[in-house]
Amino acid sequence: MTVTVATLGFPRIGPRRELKTALESHWSGKSDVATLLATAADLRARAWARQRDLGADIIPSNDFSLYDQMLDTSVMVGAIPAIHGWKGGPVDLATYFAMARGSQGGHAHHDGCTHGHAHEGEGAPASEMTKWFDTNYHYLVPEFSEGQRFALSSTKAVDEFLEAKAQGIVTRPVLIGPVTFLKLGKSRTEGFDPRDLLPALLPVYAEVLKRLAAAGAEWVQIDEPCLVLDLDARDREMLREAYAMLSGAAPGLKLMLATYFGGLGDNLGTALSLPIHGLHVDLVRAPGQLDAVVAGAREDLVLSLGVIDGRNIWKADLAAILDRVEPVVARGRSVILAPSCSLLHTPIDLDRETALDPEIRNWLAFAVQKVAELATMAKALNEGRYSVRATLDAATAAVASRRTSPRINNPAVQQRAAQKDPSLAQRNSAFAVRRAVQHEKLGLPAYPTTTIGSFPQTPEVRKARADHDKGVIDDAAYEQFLREETARTVKWQEEVGLDVLVHGEFERNDMVQYFGEQLAGFAFTKHAWVQSYGSRCVRPPIIYGDVSRPKPMTVEWWTYAQSLTKKPMKGMLTGPVTILNWSFVRDDQPRSVTCRQIAFAIRDEVVDLERAGAAIIQIDEAALREGLPLRKADWQHYLDWAVECFRITASGVADATQIHTHMCYSEFNDIIASIGAMDADVISIETARSQMELLDAFAGYRYPAEIGPGVYDIHSPRVPAVGEMATLLRAAARRLPADQLWVNPDCGLKTRKWPEVKPAIENMVAAAEAARAAVA
Repeated sequence: MTVTVATLGFPRIGPRRELKTALESHWSGKSDVATLLATAADLRARAWARQRDLGADIIPSNDFSLYDQMLDTSVMVGAIPAIHGWKGGPVDLATYFAMARGSQGGHAHHDGCTHGHAHEGEGAPASEMTKWFDTNYHYLVPEFSEGQRFALSSTKAVDEFLEAKAQGIVTRPVLIGPVTFLKLGKSRTEGFDPRDLLPALLPVYAEVLKRLAAAGAEWVQIDEPCLVLDLDARDREMLREAYAMLSGAAPGLKLMLATYFGGLGDNLGTALSLPIHGLHVDLVRAPGQLDAVVAGAREDLVLSLGVIDGRNIWKADLAAILDRVEPVVARGRSVILAPSCSLLHTPIDLDRETALDPEIRNWLAFAVQKVAELATMAKALNEGRYSVRATLDAATAAVASRRTSPRINNPAVQQRAAQKDPSLAQRNSAFAVRRAVQHEKLGLPAYPTTTIGSFPQTPEVRKARADHDKGVIDDAAYEQFLREETARTVKWQEEVGLDVLVHGEFERNDMVQYFGEQLAGFAFTKHAWVQSYGSRCVRPPIIYGDVSRPKPMTVEWWTYAQSLTKKPMKGMLTGPVTILNWSFVRDDQPRSVTCRQIAFAIRDEVVDLERAGAAIIQIDEAALREGLPLRKADWQHYLDWAVECFRITASGVADATQIHTHMCYSEFNDIIASIGAMDADVISIETARSQMELLDAFAGYRYPAEIGPGVYDIHSPRVPAVGEMATLLRAAARRLPADQLWVNPDCGLKTRKWPEVKPAIENMVAAAEAARAAVA
């Protein structure tokens, strides 16, 4: 049989981040709905054509989104939280973006904008957001309640299939599977299990499948990544119930069940028992499952083999992959070659990186190059390796070059990271002792206020950085600009009454990139953007070699900022686990080894900040939870080395130096003991969207250290009122003693605008003052 090539999803932001530009223009009122939708349609058309031209035989549709694919699914089935006032029927763009970003209040117009005063604090909060499995992509969490009704409320899946069909491309539409959708959702009715909603949900999915079949679809890809998680008997029964119904919903329509991010493991039998026509498996994360899948699969089951890494950027060893796949093809099975998962998690095109070091560039493959790699292997399997011999040889040479390059290995770094001295990960004294010393030194009030670190990166800041990069302004002019921005921000923080200040981070492009650019072993791109959520895009650094710190990275800017105020100025660093998890990491050694190297580099910076006079140093570990393996059996190994790496960074200072850390959207219940083991003096976490529910884990565990539960959701442009934040503080105080609580936003403020930030922080300080008065 002919081997074909499929993609499970393609980056949607555009090669020049056209989607980001269009979205932000629309949100700011500079462009209308028609302009936004035209840009989106153009991006889809170009993505379909490009995949076809690269040699993909099976091209996805409905993988595009204006914000998030889980939000799209909620809209498709009519799972709209009541707070948005939806009355049924097609969900309009205003409601869609209100779910994603919140609404400020005022009258919602048809163009998706809301008009109201920034200080009103009214409107609807955004839906909760959390990480998509163990990636750095954020999805909008579906909200369910007992008695939830579902109805087909968006025809997006069919509309985009017809768009591609009009372009001459019969796509394979992609849907998030019903079981994954329910399992990743959240109940707003206490004690209610969203899984009870499956019988009500399935008819909507069946209707979508019928409409796709009527439109001419031959296959539909249904993503059920929940199959790589620990499932119970009820989960497995749900899968059987769901696919028994969906397989018969549209006669003649074939279902490709897609799993990714791990191995099926003990769920393999369930997956193979379902009445589906094809099964996609991730052979990058779980290469060992191939034999079991082939042995257990029906002869007529099409196997989609995820052989190219959809989450990293290294060029594949094509010959080695062919060695593994050829025996399966030789058995006469119908085989599709594919990436391990959607290419959403990779940059689009390596060809744009003209300034990248040629040796490092030769080791890389982005989304475009990965589709080409698949096409090369398919041709080798269909026509023989001789037909693509030169391409295979070049890939083999590139892989060998990376293994042997002297720039990858630094014996001194390796020796230091291999140290086994346990005292390197231990503070001098227990937290109770440190706390007393720190309180005496700092003299902060009850409910001390601070921010997470960054302040708005305004167009003026971004322009100055771009001008400096282009040589339009020299180093001295750029530094003077940054000093003025920093001085204004420090002065404003004093005026508004914050207790612990930050310098604003105007010199930093990104919380990981800024440090990576100053560390050995990192490479950086100019255009390798990846979507994090909505219009938020990041350029992950590439860790290609051993990591070390040639010189101090932040001390000079901290020293300047502290000279402007008598209030404590936090030193701001990114932790080793977050730098690891938010980078494209070398795959030639265990991640734990790379992380330990980073930990020692950051430790050196912590010690230098303390030596310069910093009394408070924040080491952000925003991504610690997202790196957790998907199977609980693998958790402890990861947590052991991740926590140790954090402690290595923080344990070189005296008792009086207060160590803070920050964590992003995460469910902490299952790992709370490990968070306690990090032994930070203060932790700030994102809790506003969950209405302080995430604090339940800290209360039940009796977390000993101090906590700053976010009272202001910075991922939304709305400005919460004083009363709203005061209510959240009261909710926090019901869970934890008041003397443990700090007051801060959910996260850094770099993506917000000053007209939003200033009133929100003023309200936050007022809420803290009210809380102090209540305990006085």
